[in-house]
Amino acid sequence: MRIVVALGGNALLKRGEPMTAQNQSANIRLAAEQLAKIKPNNELVISHGNGPQVGLLALQHAAYHAVDNKIEPYPLDVLVSQTVGMIGYMLQQELTNLVPQTPTITVLSQVLVDPNDPAFQKPSKPIGQVYSKEEAEKLAAEKGWTVMPDGQYYRRAVPSPLPQGVTGIDSVKALLANNNIVICGGGGGIPSFRNEKGELQGVEAVVDKDLCTAVISQELDADLFVIATDVKAACVNFQKEDQKAIAKASPAALEALASEFAPGSMGPKVKAVINFVKATGKDAVIGSLSDIEEIVKGNAGTRVTNSIDGVEFY
Repeated sequence: MRIVVALGGNALLKRGEPMTAQNQSANIRLAAEQLAKIKPNNELVISHGNGPQVGLLALQHAAYHAVDNKIEPYPLDVLVSQTVGMIGYMLQQELTNLVPQTPTITVLSQVLVDPNDPAFQKPSKPIGQVYSKEEAEKLAAEKGWTVMPDGQYYRRAVPSPLPQGVTGIDSVKALLANNNIVICGGGGGIPSFRNEKGELQGVEAVVDKDLCTAVISQELDADLFVIATDVKAACVNFQKEDQKAIAKASPAALEALASEFAPGSMGPKVKAVINFVKATGKDAVIGSLSDIEEIVKGNAGTRVTNSIDGVEFY
């Protein structure tokens, strides 16, 4: 099969964990070990989140700007590209060590967005480290940030326009034809648009990784799209006494449950898998990275499929 796996940013740096290179390296090693298990007899494409990492870089650049006000901080599109290189390098190194007979290549992907997307007026993508409500409100007042809940914590929120296309898809297809593992669409891709001259130009935003990877999966004609995160499945009544994990659902049935899924976390994942299944008729799964082998076999995660009507729970 041609499998596209979207790794959550929090699979690379766990929530609340200090954002050190050592922690990230250890988590990426664990992620690579899981991904290596599904490479035999399959084509493998990997994307990854970058919310914690791009937020950290933004803080570092802001600190430098505070020291010398003549230096403008780098814009978000450039910071996204930095995280793509950093995370791609670390994933590529680990996968090369684990699957030495198969080259791993990192591709810098630019994702096309509409510069007039209303998302630019309503920041909704959480990035950076987590804060208590009091800390977040203080930082919002000091730095002019928009902040939003993320689970029991709060994080900075930035614009997240919808992806409309991704550059370099033909190159990814060529790499897959030569048995490469391909890392692309990192961080949701580098947000860009075409100006009046038709030239590519970066834009201040962070595109949702799962929505971008759904576009990549569709354009690659993937057989299976997997969102590998830190939960076993999508749930209704999440974190309540009557919580129920979804085993399978049709796109329409899952769409009817959209209000169950938080807009800053599970919501975009659910929207991404629905988009892919509607567009291609192929299956998509949301599940835990630790269950990746069983997900591919069809035994774990929340599988969105046209093979059933309605919803089945575990």
